[in-house]
Amino acid sequence: MINKVHQENFEKCFVQQYSMIHRLETNKLRNVAKFFAHLLGTFALPWHVLAYIRLTEKDTTSSSRIFIKILIQELLEHLGIRLLNEKLSDQSMQDSLESIFPKDNPKNTRFSINFFTSIGLGGITENLREYLKNMPRLIMQQQKPVSESDDEPERSSGSDSSGSESESEAEQSSSSESESDKEERQRRHKKRRRQ
Repeated sequence: MINKVHQENFEKCFVQQYSMIHRLETNKLRNVAKFFAHLLGTFALPWHVLAYIRLTEKDTTSSSRIFIKILIQELLEHLGIRLLNEKLSDQSMQDSLESIFPKDNPKNTRFSINFFTSIGLGGITENLREYLKNMPRLIMQQQKPVSESDDEPERSSGSDSSGSESESEAEQSSSSESESDKEERQRRHKKRRRQ
């Protein structure tokens, strides 16, 4: 096992390099990804550094996606599919891998699945696919307790309905004002064109 001081320094380097990955040209980016994959594959770099990578469409650039692709493919080459899949499925790793295999939003989940499928590693997303398939059922189960509490009578229902009526009246008056403003502008425009 490598010295803890070196591991901490490698971790700092990983965070720093990943935050500036968009500045590297493709060959340097490839070399950096291979270097960190080697460190991860030999367990010289702790696997919780993967938590720094957030694999969503919004949080990644083309450079960071290339980096992630090369990193994961090199890990596959070092460890093999069985060991890589075991490591990624390890329950103790789930907190660190939440950002690579997001379950916060169906859009992010699909993006992660599509990303790994596009680089030929769709097999490591089986858990994520299962989660996405069961997501509607999970949402229904979460809403069920909420709807049961909504069935109880509310004491302030009278004040709520009058508030919503006044809001709709305000919306109608503002929309009629905007229509009259629009008509006035059209009249002025026609008048200018005649002159």
